[in-house]
Amino acid sequence: MSDGEPLVRWQWIADHGAELADYTALHLRLGLLPVLFGLLVSVPLGILCHRRRRLYPPVLTVANILYSIPSLALFMVFVRYTGLTEQTVMIPLTLYTLSVLVPNVVDGLASVPEPVRLAATAMGFGTVRRVLQVELPIAVPVVIAGVRVAAVSSISLVAVGQLIGQGGLGYYITRGLQLDFPTPIVTAIVLIMLLALATDALLVLAQRLLTPWSRNRVTTA
Repeated sequence: MSDGEPLVRWQWIADHGAELADYTALHLRLGLLPVLFGLLVSVPLGILCHRRRRLYPPVLTVANILYSIPSLALFMVFVRYTGLTEQTVMIPLTLYTLSVLVPNVVDGLASVPEPVRLAATAMGFGTVRRVLQVELPIAVPVVIAGVRVAAVSSISLVAVGQLIGQGGLGYYITRGLQLDFPTPIVTAIVLIMLLALATDALLVLAQRLLTPWSRNRVTTA
């Protein structure tokens, strides 16, 4: 980059609009599918840990150990088995979500008042029905709080996957560095930030829609 050259060339962004949209969609898929997969694993695992408390410490320890492994190192491990594919990025990102989602599911279920459980049981709710229709809905705010953290973290980590050729918008970061051209780098960073903010906002909206009683309580207060 020469002195006096603008940090962002708007014409370049206009010329690459369609390509940027494709990479943004790819980045979103690589970032959010692991959160969905992590949630599908964490909900039943969290329910099991809540009911069998002895399982919780070892499960949490394993999840935290996985989270402590640098993402690039974990990508390299999976390259041997899944190659330079999207799965090599999504599997580690899914594992990373467990350290956030499992504790939030357990904490969310623990936040359910005991009188509510007793009332549901007295009304004839079996264990499965009580968990699905009473406990999990009450736990939604705590669970979604974890989903928000996991989603933002996952969206940011996707860019690291470009080191194995599967990084979504991370492509523009490495390309810009190679060419000493800041426009694609700045554009990619801004788009990643916007994706994280938009995802977080949508999750907040989802929480409000899934917990209408909380809105009513605020309104009444």
